[in-house]
Amino acid sequence: MSAPIVPTSAGHEALPSIPIDLWVNTFLFGILPYIALAVMVVGSIIRYDREPYTWRTGSSQLLRRRQLMWGSVLFHVGILFLFMGHFVGLLTPHSVYQHFISAEAKQMVAIVAGSIAGLICFVGLVLLMHRRFFDARIRQTSTFSDNAILIILFVQLLLGLLTVPFSLAHSDAEVMLRLSAWAQGIFTFKPGIANYVAGLDWPYQAHLVMGMLIFLLFPFTRLVHMLSAPIRYVWRPGYQVVRSRKLGAQNG
Repeated sequence: MSAPIVPTSAGHEALPSIPIDLWVNTFLFGILPYIALAVMVVGSIIRYDREPYTWRTGSSQLLRRRQLMWGSVLFHVGILFLFMGHFVGLLTPHSVYQHFISAEAKQMVAIVAGSIAGLICFVGLVLLMHRRFFDARIRQTSTFSDNAILIILFVQLLLGLLTVPFSLAHSDAEVMLRLSAWAQGIFTFKPGIANYVAGLDWPYQAHLVMGMLIFLLFPFTRLVHMLSAPIRYVWRPGYQVVRSRKLGAQNG
């Protein structure tokens, strides 16, 4: 039941007050997701149109190449599995898979697979951070955004791993279903989606907020190279580099 409207001493009717935590929850999980997605999409389009030459990773592979290789491979393998797991797991309606696997079993699969992928990604990210922060030459060529996004990804990864024991404590999969309903509600413009994550343990909420922060920063960092995956090379016909006969005769 809504709070009654109370007359004030001036004879006017005062609107019922809304708790500040309700305002914060509504903004963070009901409004901020749309702001973050809009900034990511529009900002990426504008950057690609106006600054196409900055659409790259700015690799420093000539320095500590072995450490870069191991760190990059482990990080990208882990992050790709985590991204696909979150994308499919959160956006697939429960009615689609309930005939094949229960919500409790799906949650356990997500916990095990996510923990493995998270640890792989963590090792790779630590290698990349050690290389960038503790090598003087690489540190001098690094930008503020390069360093900041690594730290943000590190914090986000720690928060994701921190949710594992909390998920194990909720074996009934209630939290997983609430998170899925929240994510699906964003793309279906369902009103009141912030209510799905209200009252969840703080690691879940912090993980969601940090994820939206990454979306906000996405167009302004090297993360944009994720949108330029060379998928076309999969079906492009192969080619062979040959030496012309004329050039060979001149060199001979």
